Amino acid sequence: MAATGGSGRSGLACLLAGELAAAADTVVLDLGVRLASPWPAWTQTTPAGEAGQAGRAGPGAGGLAALPSDRPHTRDAIRSAAVRRGAFDVLTDGREWNAPPLALPSEPAAWYQLAAAGGWRIVVADTAHPVGYDVLAARCAGLPGATRGWCELPYSVPVLCAAATAHGVQVLQQAVMAMTAEGMPLRRTVVVLVGLDGGRAPAVVRAAAAMLADRAYDVLELPHDADVRAHGLRGPGRPRPRTRQAAARIAEAVLEAAHSAWGEPLPDAPVPAPAPAFEPTPQTAPIPTAK
Repeated sequence: MAATGGSGRSGLACLLAGELAAAADTVVLDLGVRLASPWPAWTQTTPAGEAGQAGRAGPGAGGLAALPSDRPHTRDAIRSAAVRRGAFDVLTDGREWNAPPLALPSEPAAWYQLAAAGGWRIVVADTAHPVGYDVLAARCAGLPGATRGWCELPYSVPVLCAAATAHGVQVLQQAVMAMTAEGMPLRRTVVVLVGLDGGRAPAVVRAAAAMLADRAYDVLELPHDADVRAHGLRGPGRPRPRTRQAAARIAEAVLEAAHSAWGEPLPDAPVPAPAPAFEPTPQTAPIPTAK
């Protein structure tokens, strides 16, 4: 999650999924709007001349468009809709940019049910809502809000991203204050400060990290990676060694936070109740009326 755009949220989600895939079957849920999400491009086959293969091309997977939210689906159907990217799967909207927008559910529980029906053991949800605004708006409206919904899913570990800049930590601190006021689980939240250049973090960023260390489970840094900044994350194995090392440390902190909260090994997560078999209603001819 992040308080604002440009926080490195999707890039971290990609790196985190790659690390967590070594522990269990992993899927990334892309909740972003298609024209603003990098995942459709990241899950296409790598163009000729670039190293690695990002996964099977769009026609090989139906994506979220193949999973209408108003009907149940089999595990095979859900699995076939996902795109394989390296060691993990991705559920995203990989259609052409000018396709009509999808009507996707906003409730986190619906996405949890989809992932459970697909049989994945680890879910990395790349959310798109601004955390601080969502918490405040939900409080004013007397509603739970998306942030609380994601945090209350079974064995969820919030990962809060922010750019390692003065503005980035300012909006991060505002989001943390809003989450604290609403009793959000900051004690099992991992905060990640994403570097936007190769220099040392500004003093204000270091001060914010020290302040947040007493509230969150851990505060870590994801260093700037010039290759990722220049080429994106289309091919696996592109990040530099220090980037992969930082991603491994973040994944380790996420697992540690989960084990600290619920024990090791984690108990079995609740399985959503299966829906009854879907049988389309046959079309019947209209009853003739006398005139």
